[in-house]
Amino acid sequence: MVSRREFFAAASAAAVIAARMGLSVRALASDARLTQDELLAFDGIGNVTLLHLTDIHGQAKPIYFREPSVNIGVGAAKGKPPHIVNAAFRDYFHIKPDTALAYALTADDFSELAKTYGAMGGLDRIATVVDAIRAQRGDRVLLLDGGDTWTNSWVSLKTAGQDMIDVMALLKPDAMTAHWEFTLGEDRVRSAVDKLGFPFLAQNVRDNEFEEKVFEASHVFERNGVKIGVIGQAFPFTPIAHPRWLIPNWTFGIREKELAEEVQSLKANGADLVVLLSHNGFDVDRKLAGRVPGLNVILSGHTHDAIPEITKVGQTLIVSSGSNGKFISRLDLDVQNKEIKDFHYRLIPIFSDAIKSDERARDVVEKSREAYKNDLSRTLGHSSDLLYRRGNFDGTLDTVICDAILERRDVEIALSPGFRWGPGVLPGEPITFENVTNATAMTYPECYRTTMTGERLKAVLEDIADNIFNPDPYYQQGGDMVRCGGISYAIDVSKEMGKRISDLTLLRTGKLIESDKEYKIGGWASVNKGTQGPAIWDVVADYIADKKVINVAPPHSVQVKGA
Repeated sequence: MVSRREFFAAASAAAVIAARMGLSVRALASDARLTQDELLAFDGIGNVTLLHLTDIHGQAKPIYFREPSVNIGVGAAKGKPPHIVNAAFRDYFHIKPDTALAYALTADDFSELAKTYGAMGGLDRIATVVDAIRAQRGDRVLLLDGGDTWTNSWVSLKTAGQDMIDVMALLKPDAMTAHWEFTLGEDRVRSAVDKLGFPFLAQNVRDNEFEEKVFEASHVFERNGVKIGVIGQAFPFTPIAHPRWLIPNWTFGIREKELAEEVQSLKANGADLVVLLSHNGFDVDRKLAGRVPGLNVILSGHTHDAIPEITKVGQTLIVSSGSNGKFISRLDLDVQNKEIKDFHYRLIPIFSDAIKSDERARDVVEKSREAYKNDLSRTLGHSSDLLYRRGNFDGTLDTVICDAILERRDVEIALSPGFRWGPGVLPGEPITFENVTNATAMTYPECYRTTMTGERLKAVLEDIADNIFNPDPYYQQGGDMVRCGGISYAIDVSKEMGKRISDLTLLRTGKLIESDKEYKIGGWASVNKGTQGPAIWDVVADYIADKKVINVAPPHSVQVKGA
């Protein structure tokens, strides 16, 4: 039996998180109907309001996106948010199971809760939220876009990001930084930036030849008498994670020393508040916050982590706003004498059934989709299971992609990149061409065939594993582990480079992979120029259309140790 004290303690904890998230205690009950007023309720304070969006990945419409059930932290990040999931996450943040917040922030019972709470996101709903906050806060508001906005849907691919640029223009961002935008190529990025009408910030992007800044490093905004210096930090490992030939003349990197100098320059020139608009990834930003003095706020992107409370490192506040348009962050600050005296924060969940659609934004979205509506709506088949992507090692959507590569490309082993973008499909729902391209649309989509020795295959897996599980965040390049079809393996995330992968087995034969034997490999998203093969979305679409019904059990091909 729960004591009276325990009951009120639990209720109090729920009320705290509900208040921070903009939901009443009533709305935490799984049968409660959410309302726009509840989602936006907020006790505003101070003289500055920062709004942060990041990692939308071309998703202009509401989507279903399941948060990870596996998110392993190593080194100093082990066991800390965002590297806790499901029940541990809910316990940490005092969130009741089977509620709106549980559905938005964790993976348990996702399909069932989706029936109650529906899709999330949609730029038309985000426009409504932004307008409402601006109406309330007036000239205190600064809206900042953390990048990964223009790409990774079919329409954004076909329009080279123009569909997203057009609808984002209605939201009137004050600045943005970037990552996947660079996969559109140097010429397209330059032409788009020239027409944005607001700063595109990237202090860490330099010209190869003279090390000159390619883009504006920082910009000073004045809001309600407060001078706010915003520094842009593009994804530091862009030329490693993506084809170098798309951006041959630019270098990137974390550039910690140059960043510190930019902070001090802004302070010296009168900035009252310094904000880093970052696409580093959360663990990198957490380390950076302890090494670069003078950063008041870091708006973190890239790793898609939705964290419902501020992470504080020293005096630096770190915000992490999730992905795919599921959330927008609101951070109210009381800035006095160049210090943050107080703050209120909320990660606002964008429940699309509860938030009114902004008609202008909706019309722009629909107009951009009109020329492609036949492709987008084409039904390929149905799924008996939830198709999802996000997770350190595997996802059912990636299993479908790997199965398609194995069959349609006639190979023994399939490799699919551990991208963190790509909404899912609910059980029983039709799988459309749009669903497929939401997980595959990119500028280097060729599905190749090659051969690889067992030794080389293990080396590839070891290298990717080190990008994710190196205990030093500055050596983590983001993304999840490559998805594998046709093989199983064990990984010890606590080991050092070269010693993590073992028991590499070919499933077709049940035999261990031999180091000197050649194997037929299929994959996609190669960074090598001139890669040949059909576009991955055609490979997957043809496979689903042939199967008609997709049955995919949760993958169990990876044995994880040391976590």
